[in-house]
Amino acid sequence: MSISYNTQTTTTNNTGNNLTPEMKAYYDRQMIRFAQPKLVHAQFGQNKPIPKGSGKTIEFRKFSPLPKALKPLTEGVTPKGNNLNVSTVESTVEQYGDYVTLSDMLTLAAIDNVIVETQNVLADQAGRTLDTVIREKINAGTNVQYGNGKADRNVLVGGKAAYEDNDYLTVAAVKRAVATLKRNNTQPLKDGCYVAIIHPDVANDLTNDPEWKEVKQNVDPKDWYNGTIGKIHGVVFVESTEAKIFRAEPLRNIENMTSGSPESLTVAGVNGKVITVREDISADDAAALANKAIQINGFDYTITSATAGEAGSAELTLKEDISDTITVDSMIYPSGAGKDGRDIYSTLFIGQNAYGVTNINGGGLETIIKQKGSAGTGDPLDQRSTVGWKATQTAEILSPEFMVRVETTCSY
Repeated sequence: MSISYNTQTTTTNNTGNNLTPEMKAYYDRQMIRFAQPKLVHAQFGQNKPIPKGSGKTIEFRKFSPLPKALKPLTEGVTPKGNNLNVSTVESTVEQYGDYVTLSDMLTLAAIDNVIVETQNVLADQAGRTLDTVIREKINAGTNVQYGNGKADRNVLVGGKAAYEDNDYLTVAAVKRAVATLKRNNTQPLKDGCYVAIIHPDVANDLTNDPEWKEVKQNVDPKDWYNGTIGKIHGVVFVESTEAKIFRAEPLRNIENMTSGSPESLTVAGVNGKVITVREDISADDAAALANKAIQINGFDYTITSATAGEAGSAELTLKEDISDTITVDSMIYPSGAGKDGRDIYSTLFIGQNAYGVTNINGGGLETIIKQKGSAGTGDPLDQRSTVGWKATQTAEILSPEFMVRVETTCSY
């Protein structure tokens, strides 16, 4: 399924300084050309525009499957029939946008290269922004599989010498995700295939799996989506650097850090629920560490309070009973990522009607060019022009069972 954006150019000018229709059309084409390739996550959602003047809320509809009709028909008797079960999911659109100010004069007689290049950069920004809005929404689903069948994100490992000991994305993991979609009666998106959005780092590991097959053996790329790299076991893989990465936040403020790594601390001693660390902890960091979730040897803990101090005297008091596995020299990492704070990558396996995306007609992606001296720009000497964009977007998960998020590490 593809998505299209209504794009228009708005200009605010002094009398007699209007852009020609040809120039407006040119700017429109430029915005579309550079924004659309970034909209990877928008390609696979149920697209439902909101008409102008209909408010900021969109209502997506979900149709539940009918039960099997196992009762035999009676000759000459019309059966009772059934009713459709329709539920709705509401979402509120938000507006996004940005602009830049140029001191160069906007030439009306010909297309100014500075304006064109600026618009290209803004279009790239717009595409990545709108794609991220959708990505964050649809990565909040609860249908999740971890690595090679593990139970949680915080035990996923990477960087081990033996390839098979790592929780990288493999063809076996692909098959598990496909089996889940099929078990949930998920309809494919196109030509009998599901789609997976994959990060290039993860794609590198997957394509190193001996079972991987190249796209040219299975798919004609011109018939597929932006970023298609290959297909296996009924899944077309679409590569994007914007695929979701779950990263743990640093434990401490880098600017205030006096020693050690902001990503980790080191256990110097254990006494009950109190851990002494080998690094300095400033007063600001101690305040920030309170109530922060941490990971030690693959187990999650919560810091109730932290005491500032120099190396060997700074302390962390934990909420939970300390496991026997916490020993001197154990590393303390922020929680929310893989084991030892390793980045976790999301690969989304998607079927029909898993989620919805929307935009307001006429305002989905709008190019705005204001020439020097435009009314209301505070430019009394005609010194500045601006180029910008404005867009309205939202996304919502409709059927979480029709989408699987596979979380893995990668070899980088």
